Amino acid sequence: MGRKPKPTRRRPPEPPGRWRWWVGLGALALSGAAVFWLIESRKGPAVPLAPGPEALHQIAAPAAPTAVAPEQFLARYAGSASCRDCHKEAYERWEGSHHARAERGFDLAEDLPVFYPPRQFQHGTQTSEVRYARQRFELRTLGWEGERGPYVLERVIGEAPLRQYLVARPGGRYQVTEVAADPRQRDWFNIFGDEDRRPGEWGHWTGRGMTWNSMCAVCHNTGLLKNYQAATDVYDTRWVEAGVGCEACHGPMADHVTWQRQQPQQPPLIKDPTLRPLTKDQMLDACGMCHARRSELTGRFQPGDSFFDHHGLVIPDETDLYYPDGQVRDEDYEYASFLSSRMFLAGVRCGDCHEPHSSKPFTLDNGLCLRCHSAPVPPAPKIDAAQHSFHKPGTSGDLCMDCHMPQTVYMQRHWRHDHGFTIPDPLLTRQHAIPNACNRCHKDKSVDWAIEAVEKWYGPRMERATRTRAQWLARARAGDRTAAAPLARLAAEEPIPLWRAVSVGLLKPWVSEELVRRAVLDRTRDEAPLVRAVAARTLEPYAGTGHAATDQALRGLLEDPVRWVRFEAAWALRATLDTNSVPGRDLLTYLDHNSDQPSGLLQRGVLEFDRGQTETAIGSFRRAVSWDGRSAPLRQALAVALSASGRGAEAVQELEVACQLAPREAGYRFRLGLALNEVGQLPRALRLLAEAVQLDPQFAQAWYNLGLAHSASGDAESALEALVRAESVDSHSPQIPYARATVLARLGRDVEARQAVRRTLELDPRHAEARQLLEWLQRR
Repeated sequence: MGRKPKPTRRRPPEPPGRWRWWVGLGALALSGAAVFWLIESRKGPAVPLAPGPEALHQIAAPAAPTAVAPEQFLARYAGSASCRDCHKEAYERWEGSHHARAERGFDLAEDLPVFYPPRQFQHGTQTSEVRYARQRFELRTLGWEGERGPYVLERVIGEAPLRQYLVARPGGRYQVTEVAADPRQRDWFNIFGDEDRRPGEWGHWTGRGMTWNSMCAVCHNTGLLKNYQAATDVYDTRWVEAGVGCEACHGPMADHVTWQRQQPQQPPLIKDPTLRPLTKDQMLDACGMCHARRSELTGRFQPGDSFFDHHGLVIPDETDLYYPDGQVRDEDYEYASFLSSRMFLAGVRCGDCHEPHSSKPFTLDNGLCLRCHSAPVPPAPKIDAAQHSFHKPGTSGDLCMDCHMPQTVYMQRHWRHDHGFTIPDPLLTRQHAIPNACNRCHKDKSVDWAIEAVEKWYGPRMERATRTRAQWLARARAGDRTAAAPLARLAAEEPIPLWRAVSVGLLKPWVSEELVRRAVLDRTRDEAPLVRAVAARTLEPYAGTGHAATDQALRGLLEDPVRWVRFEAAWALRATLDTNSVPGRDLLTYLDHNSDQPSGLLQRGVLEFDRGQTETAIGSFRRAVSWDGRSAPLRQALAVALSASGRGAEAVQELEVACQLAPREAGYRFRLGLALNEVGQLPRALRLLAEAVQLDPQFAQAWYNLGLAHSASGDAESALEALVRAESVDSHSPQIPYARATVLARLGRDVEARQAVRRTLELDPRHAEARQLLEWLQRR
């Protein structure tokens, strides 16, 4: 890394002395869904955003549906009331559903009981009060600038088991309260429990993480357009109907209603030309639009569209959002879990289990599953429920859902079934801390007890492919290099597309290796867009770095028929991307749509930085920090840009704050160490790098830079010790043995130096400095 000196005959080549930034910028949750990209910042050639950064918000988006004007978009809808007369039975099922009541105005008779008489309640160290006074519903709680209100509540969002409320703010925005009412128990609580979130935090109810326009509105209303105006930081949000109405699932129906009203009262003899029946897969995508943790690419999804033309999906990855076997851990909703299941692969879709208008399951007993598993309906295996469950009929554990759809509670009161249809496996609990349904229920029993029970009941059948897959995914998440080859096989052979995508994503730490990169390149031609998109993301760090096959594959994906795939390829090639091309406009549309959140500004800043517009990037990063000052990744991104512009001292300040915000994260101490070296504070840099490897002993890059720092300070033995540790963690990096060779050569330990430099050339035969060093050593 850094300066690469030329060898001479009088002294061996120097190890890199002035270190270069080595950073990863993590994108945060977008639009209520988390999409985590590792963005390795590379300052490329100055390529302005066409036609120029000042016109970024005026660049035309791609063709319809995203280019439709708001008035045209909204005019396509007729409203749910227009469906009632002709579709009476379906309308009645829908009318009282949670979808219909996803958002609404206040109803005095229904809502008054939780507000009157007035009441106070404790949550964390805070006390809040609700009341009905002066003919309005009010909340007293910790709000802006430490004030306690009272705040007037405008609307209700959500239904049982909890309801939250909207507070209007200037600029067309609404904030969603973190205190919620349980209409069944008629009590109040904080959806974040005892977290004690405070004003100024992104996730406090007054922060952008709880801004209705961006985080909630599109899934709680019908025909909604966010309409954020970045120049003024205001919203002109519009929607057709409060709640999830008929057209939220069937699509805009104004032309259908008009055509029907123009026909005679008798059933028409000709087919309605306005109807566009949706396939089961299109209905699944319509459900997924809201029942998924995802990013929004356009904000213009309509039923009938492809999910992946408008969204990027969060799937199991190296983070703790999911468990390695696919069970939900964080608030992941249902769509990705369902895509991970054998039910999805077999052709089961939402409407096979849920009555589509009430959204309730057809039945809550085993009859729901046995509709396919008792006959059976191929490819569903035949199951005798009485013999299969090993639980007494009518008891907990006898229901299929108890074991194969375990529940997790979110927002303190909302229990949700996992839709991955996973198989309980206590062995995975013992090996990798993956929960199992047996011990979720039998909390008084040990994991070994559960293992013994399932082995007794099912024996060799527990040695199934899902267990093996989870084991390798868990090892990959733990950084186990031996997982790379099995993951490469899974990426090619796994029948379920989501698990192929997961395998490709988890290969990222080893994609610099030829065999791994070839496996990922193969997946750029996968039949599933989800896999192609993740393959593009996995290859991103190697775009524009001299790997011709990688660049060729990514350029090919720029013309993919699916927008999310194009977007990921465009992001990977962002440094030189033509922003007037279709994928370039895809990328700019995404950035514009998400520019009301710190994470959106982070990505805009990365784009500007990588196109040589450092000062513009600093402006984007500073604004993001002003919106979420407690985000360590945002501070780090700002520090990178400041360092690149020669403001090393300011970069150090930002990274010091990042270390305070995330004291257990080794990465921030590592980067602070690099920044301190840049400003000439080598002793302190040494201390920070040492702290980084203490926090994460598997941090190869930190060990490597610690070795360089010891070498620069004249402590050759400590340098060698650190470099040996680095090589033990990452045995495939040619830079580590090369640095070790230079230190050994200066010490006169030529035999060891030649061994180290030969190892470098084994790993990278084109390493020019290593070849020069070897020639120097052979002549000495």
